[in-house]
Amino acid sequence: MDERYVLQNAQFVTGHSVDIVVEDKRITEITNAWNGVGAYGIDCSGLYISSGWIDLHVHAFPELEPYGDQLEEIGIKQGVTTVVDAGSCGSDRIADLIANKDSFKTNLFAFLNISRIGLSRTDELSNLNWINEEGILNSLQRFHESIVGLKVRISKSVVGNNGVEPLRIARNLSKKTSMPLMVHIGSSPPPIEEVIPLLEENDILTHYLNDKPNNLFDSEGNPIQVFLDAIDRGVHLNVGHGTESFSFRVAEMAKTHKIGLHTISTDIYRSNRLNGPVFSLASVLSKFLYLGYPLNEIIDAVTINAANWLRKPHLGRIQVGDIANLTLFKVQSSQINLIDSEGDTRKAQKVIIPKGVVINGEFLTC
Repeated sequence: MDERYVLQNAQFVTGHSVDIVVEDKRITEITNAWNGVGAYGIDCSGLYISSGWIDLHVHAFPELEPYGDQLEEIGIKQGVTTVVDAGSCGSDRIADLIANKDSFKTNLFAFLNISRIGLSRTDELSNLNWINEEGILNSLQRFHESIVGLKVRISKSVVGNNGVEPLRIARNLSKKTSMPLMVHIGSSPPPIEEVIPLLEENDILTHYLNDKPNNLFDSEGNPIQVFLDAIDRGVHLNVGHGTESFSFRVAEMAKTHKIGLHTISTDIYRSNRLNGPVFSLASVLSKFLYLGYPLNEIIDAVTINAANWLRKPHLGRIQVGDIANLTLFKVQSSQINLIDSEGDTRKAQKVIIPKGVVINGEFLTC
């Protein structure tokens, strides 16, 4: 779509209504509502507009079970213009994942699983021989434009009897390659008090709002000290809702203690998209709306904050000259049941609904 067209009367979350003119894939003008000129206009009255939503934790390799899905189903069809696959593949299959993106419109980046087998099985760090340093280094060199970090899952079912040793190995690989880590936390052992001190500035702590016994809050609802220390060090907090990793109760504790929001993400794959409790990024965002976060903070968590972590600030802004990646959405008054990973259902009065995207200059409805 190279013709000059206008997104008319779209509203920023700040309340200001604008026309955004797109030509030859780029934003060429941002002007007052109804002032834009193009070959044709798209009436966006009643809709909010933001830079394109970024989901920093998805599983977009469709061949994997249970952790796989088709890229467009969790991308542009959900109002998401950029996804980051969170370690579906290690060095054995990362080439296949990245080759897959050429068949689709949604922008794709990836974390490389430090286990060469990736999520072809769910105990991928139970055998340390599956951590192949040469394969990791070769993959990073070959796919440096697509790989944004290293993924390591540290929970009992993944590491077996290896405790935090896979994370220590990942830490050394991170130092050697200057690649940050995304660290999955879950059930003990290893205890969370041994895991969190190994995270450093700009590492991502994903699933931080889970309500498993090995979580980041004490019995009185206060954040444990190693968690507070990690925040002070600049560790990045990522929701990573998933099937088992988001609790309204824990999220309310975090809000009470003014923790977050850094980035909101889904940990979405086929099963939890179709059957819940995730369904979509918009559904997860609606949960934070229910929790009382301002709309601008919620949208920042999937635009500016995510883009800045990726070191691709252009993906998180709306600026003349940039390739157009935008999301159009509405906030609709509607009674809806929202469910977390613990089966806790809350009745919400408002829901966020994506209505369209501009993906690399092309306008599509959701």
